Amino acid sequence: MGVEVRVEGLTKSFGGQLIWRDVTLTLPEGEINVMLGPSGTGKSVFLKCLVGLLKPDKGHIYIEGNDVATCSERKLYEIRKLFGVLFQDGALFGSMNLYDNVAFPLREHTKKSESEVRRIVMEKIDMVGLQGAETKLPGEISGGMRKRAGLARALVLDPEIMLLDEPDSGLDPVRTAFLNQLIVDLSQDTGATFLIVTHDINTARTVPDNIGLLYHRHLAMFGPREMLLSSEQPVVRQFLNAQRFGPIGMAEEKDADELAAEAAAGVELPPLPPIPLQLTPSDGYARDTQRPPGEWCATYGIAPPPGSFQPTVTAGAMS
Repeated sequence: MGVEVRVEGLTKSFGGQLIWRDVTLTLPEGEINVMLGPSGTGKSVFLKCLVGLLKPDKGHIYIEGNDVATCSERKLYEIRKLFGVLFQDGALFGSMNLYDNVAFPLREHTKKSESEVRRIVMEKIDMVGLQGAETKLPGEISGGMRKRAGLARALVLDPEIMLLDEPDSGLDPVRTAFLNQLIVDLSQDTGATFLIVTHDINTARTVPDNIGLLYHRHLAMFGPREMLLSSEQPVVRQFLNAQRFGPIGMAEEKDADELAAEAAAGVELPPLPPIPLQLTPSDGYARDTQRPPGEWCATYGIAPPPGSFQPTVTAGAMS
């Protein structure tokens, strides 16, 4: 099962460059969380702070009563065993086949026999749909298969917290859809707490239980997905609609002159797209963490965008 991750007042800078300030949020145990934000806003830096690879300037990260930001190296070594991490490029060893890549954490951190290692490795390879590819080298397979192999390796120690750094980068929409379904199925099967950094809007709209948005050196919003997907904040509307117009610029935020020019020209952001139904596990049953569609909006008196929470009609169903 997953564990709760509680972040309080986290601030990080590199030299005189502030990355973000006073980030506070809680990743509920066993839920899928997504972190959005324009490029360069420090989403990957946030992941590295959670796992203790980078130390924040201020703030706390509490996991099972331990503060990752201030604990000893010995305690941090133990805490890291709770994590599984999928890096952007899979980070596989190019000279090892997929089997040995997945087996590496078991051989490095446990004293299991090779027969037990083989049982666990083949179980994880099967979970991510790579049966029969275990003898291939990373250079002999597609980018999507490398991502799944990296995911199998991240799962091999049965982590309670899964960090996925842009798992969909470099994948076409079809492979991204398969990967999203795999993540939902793994979440249901393992009960781990997931945090996914992504730029893919469809992933953010259908996969998570909770969504956050990093922007302008702070956490603009974090909470149940319906909260963000129904938000009228200009930065949210611009990001979800993938529009040039709004507070986000090419570098990061636009200056006052640019925003004034857009306002003078009468430029308006389009309305928010409908909130889709949440992606369910492959077995068709609701997730253990799933909230009834529209519950958050109804509780807080928020009118969701028109057409929200309607089933998707496929081409096959229409014919």
